[in-house]
Amino acid sequence: MRYISTRATGTPERKRFCEILLEGLAPDGGLYLPETYPQVDAATLTRWRGLAYADLAFEILSLFVDDIPAEDLRALCRKTYTEEVFGTAAIVPLTRLEDGLYLEALSNGPTLAFKDMAMQLLGNLFEYELARRGEELNIFGATSGDTGSAAEYAMRGKKGVRVFMTSPNGRMSPFQQAQMFSLLDDNIYNIAITGVFDDCQDLVKAVSGDLEFKCKYKIGTVNSINWARLMAQVVYYFAGYLQATKTNDERVSFTVPSGNFGNVCAGHVARMMGLPIAQLVVATNENDVLDEFFRTGVYRVRGTADTHETSSPSMDISKASNFERFVFDLLGRDGVRTADLFGSQVPRQGRFDLGADPAFAQAASRYGFASGKSTHADRLATIRDTWQKYGVVVDTHTADGLKVAHEHRLPGVPMLVLETALPIKFAATIVEALGREPERPAKFAGIEALPKKVRVMAPDVQAIKDLIAQACD
Repeated sequence: MRYISTRATGTPERKRFCEILLEGLAPDGGLYLPETYPQVDAATLTRWRGLAYADLAFEILSLFVDDIPAEDLRALCRKTYTEEVFGTAAIVPLTRLEDGLYLEALSNGPTLAFKDMAMQLLGNLFEYELARRGEELNIFGATSGDTGSAAEYAMRGKKGVRVFMTSPNGRMSPFQQAQMFSLLDDNIYNIAITGVFDDCQDLVKAVSGDLEFKCKYKIGTVNSINWARLMAQVVYYFAGYLQATKTNDERVSFTVPSGNFGNVCAGHVARMMGLPIAQLVVATNENDVLDEFFRTGVYRVRGTADTHETSSPSMDISKASNFERFVFDLLGRDGVRTADLFGSQVPRQGRFDLGADPAFAQAASRYGFASGKSTHADRLATIRDTWQKYGVVVDTHTADGLKVAHEHRLPGVPMLVLETALPIKFAATIVEALGREPERPAKFAGIEALPKKVRVMAPDVQAIKDLIAQACD
């Protein structure tokens, strides 16, 4: 298995998995994807039915990773996906709401968000590979809410790893802020940026784009621009499908709350591998860049002033980094066109338009994508309705997913909505919807009152570089 950049031209450089594991963005500014997607046939799917999640993860990841010995990779998967860490033997159990409608629980990990599903594996992969190389890694990341805490909980105490995590100052929920900022470990650096998530993400790309600095200080990333994280997320699409079906003749659809396109991009990869997915439904909040594209073919990023602050804040994103991976496939893996769109048109014009391109129609017809959006009023109504009908409390992002899922259900096709976080992370909106506080796991009692370690900074690339250099010297 070899990997190429979405902006590759001519004879592309082909890299192995462990080379890109620690790298993040490709040197040309593109994102890594497998040169070809491995194919999973019906016999293999049948063989995978009944496997424990850790063993299913090994089977899928071994299709993408051939430079870690198989027994080491299996051990890493079994170390990661345990009942002790995720609170349930199923790891990602399905909850049936009604005939044909399910929630797939992805938030049973240490930080109560779906990001744990990949980040726990990433922490173990990083530690393993750094030990093999005798090297250190400085992780520089951006979070709109859940990536940061998931990364920090996964990396705290890991040998040879420092984490520098940016977040938009004041735009995460109090619980999310407390989860991150209360970590006092020496290898964790929290940086609150005066701006929105896209400003944080721009800093990550700018620092990663300075190849001399990146090499000198061994900069890596845990954002979903890192292929390893997206690869790990592919597993729960297979796990959900295998739980929801009895035979491989059945198809399912997935609805995915999405801001940065990483979660649903993993579903795209699973579908390209042959998983029988009918639809991949993208659910956005008021920041509807992705919904606008799938309706019109226009990808139009918004500036800081036009990025809405919403009650599903982890999706308050107007530049969907992982979207480049899908567009690369949509355009027949044309690296020249992809580089022009994302490396030239978006930075210069803030948009591109594929509405008249014949390829755009394939987003739905060939790749199964559909989309919809949800507002604060929709979230409140969905949270109330889900509680009254099913006795289940969902968080705000999952509510966005459920609202859009109801609009796209196909007769006879089970719809699996990916649950993205536990309600306690967004308690204020739950109280607004239901008039009561959501359940809080005992280990997080009083977390908001704990001492916090965070520094507030402007979105200044040089200042960020100086901070990293000072911490490393």
